[in-house]
Amino acid sequence: MTVIEEATALLRKGGMLVVYDGDEREGEADLMLHASFASPENIERLRRDAGGLICVAISDEISKLLELPFYTDILAGSDSSIKEMECTKTAYKDKPAFAIPVNHKGVFTGITDNDRSLTITKIAELADQEKDIKQKFAEDFYSPGHVFLLRGSGIEKRKGHTELSLELAKKAGLSGVMVLCEMLGKGNALPKEKAREYAEKNGFIFMEGREIYG
Repeated sequence: MTVIEEATALLRKGGMLVVYDGDEREGEADLMLHASFASPENIERLRRDAGGLICVAISDEISKLLELPFYTDILAGSDSSIKEMECTKTAYKDKPAFAIPVNHKGVFTGITDNDRSLTITKIAELADQEKDIKQKFAEDFYSPGHVFLLRGSGIEKRKGHTELSLELAKKAGLSGVMVLCEMLGKGNALPKEKAREYAEKNGFIFMEGREIYG
């Protein structure tokens, strides 16, 4: 069984993956799983073991159905001085994938493991619907919230963690909604070998970006 086959099989069972994008890019590893399995326990694990920002990557196809904007486009369209704050390129030469931060209307504050689990699993449920997806998104969620959405651009256009996670979901036959969180060490990103050790210790699969798009 190839590493892709192992990874996609694990995703379908609700397991987690550790994906390192590459030395030439961020040089970071993200802990990720499919959004439909974002239980409070799994959100706690992302928060505790990874420690970065918990985000939800949404495929380009679903993003278009939701009419989900890139956050940079919101800034660019502003009439105030914040327009000048638009980040057109990151340190690794890509346009940011950030869209808007949301909460589901059923949460309390939105930040607890239970609340973020609710928001994320409701996004996953929405992605599986075939009708009225845009209307339901506007009715059931609000912004700003505590779960940042990331809009995918497709692996052929961008090879960040957003696209890597969504490509894995696609290969697994799952909807294009993934949860990911950067793995942090002391003061900086968790080194690649430490991320690999974490994956092996916990029965997860460690992958590099080139194994997904190469």
